[in-house]
Amino acid sequence: MNAVEPQQKLRRALTTPLLTLYGLGVTVGAGIYVLVGATADIAGPYAAFSFVVAALVVSLTALSYAELATRYPVSAGEAAYVQAGFQRNWMAVLVGLAVAASGVISASAVAIGAASYLHALTGVGISVLTISVVLLMGLIAIWGITESVVVAAVITVIEIAGLLFVISWGMSIEEPQGYALSSMMPSLDIDVWRGIFAASLLAFFAFVGFEDMANVAEEVKDPVRTIPKAILLTLILATVLYLGTSMTVLLVVPIDVLSASAAPLSLVFSEAPELIKQGFSAVAIVATVNGVLIQMIMASRVIYGLADRGHLPKTLATVPQTTQTPVVATLLVVATILFLTQTLPIGILAERTSQIVLGVFVLVNVSLILLKMKPSKSEEHFHVPLFVPILGVITSTLLFGAGFL
Repeated sequence: MNAVEPQQKLRRALTTPLLTLYGLGVTVGAGIYVLVGATADIAGPYAAFSFVVAALVVSLTALSYAELATRYPVSAGEAAYVQAGFQRNWMAVLVGLAVAASGVISASAVAIGAASYLHALTGVGISVLTISVVLLMGLIAIWGITESVVVAAVITVIEIAGLLFVISWGMSIEEPQGYALSSMMPSLDIDVWRGIFAASLLAFFAFVGFEDMANVAEEVKDPVRTIPKAILLTLILATVLYLGTSMTVLLVVPIDVLSASAAPLSLVFSEAPELIKQGFSAVAIVATVNGVLIQMIMASRVIYGLADRGHLPKTLATVPQTTQTPVVATLLVVATILFLTQTLPIGILAERTSQIVLGVFVLVNVSLILLKMKPSKSEEHFHVPLFVPILGVITSTLLFGAGFL
């Protein structure tokens, strides 16, 4: 069975700017809004550099995605690439389950971050708020949601504007309480770099999502030219934003306060007028809650798809006529997220998400290596040298192992 032949079913409407905006929408947001503190707890003043290391690892696999998405411009994503490379149906199923698991665990981490920002705004207990966020987003996912490009663009602009506001406000503070910019450059000490690499696994979480761009490949105009440009633009812009944001927070906030916070960016505004504090909290809540919903919808659809094809119990493919959404699959996702948010801390959840995604990255890169070793039916696609997926495998494996340092 060949499930990766590109059969055009959807209208090609996404240009480079729109695809880049979509890429920024699914990449920028929850990760950077909730994880700077946990990253700083491991890497100290060098936390910003962990985002650079994570970006370098991601960029190699991003180039592999660029070739695969132009070889197979379909909506099947990673499962299609792995099936094409390995010619094993069970491996495609395994990748599908891994992607669903990453969405569930990611949503759990982000839900805790959303609750932390809501706590700063309302004073209600974080545990109660976390449960409330998950249940509310679950209801929305069950009833269905159609996010137009315009709505997605507005959310993206709000998230990016929030980060730019953090940078501009933080840099204007006259007496910052954190590290001097000069002390953020790492030395060659082995222990320093051990901390940077260990923190990079958390920083990597902030880049999770760019790979979703491959899932809209069937709706992209001129995918051979558009997809590679949009992927690279997304990563460059995200890296610049993350570097600026993390350096600003490290500059402004004392490390002991920063490392203990699940809502780290709000700390930049500790001395700001109440209206500014509340305004930024609202932006952060939009960024994080939206992340919970997107991951919840993605995970439930993957589980539904696997069940519909007979790889999981058929009950999970139930779609009531009244909602026309995968209700049973969504309820399973919601229940799992509730369990994870109440049993595991945000740092552990983010690490597990990163490790699962890195495992998928390894399989995707190996798939491209295998495909490059076979005669290609068509040369009408973006090409990367063979060393790119090879380095993608090596760097993704090393970053996976960094979590055990």
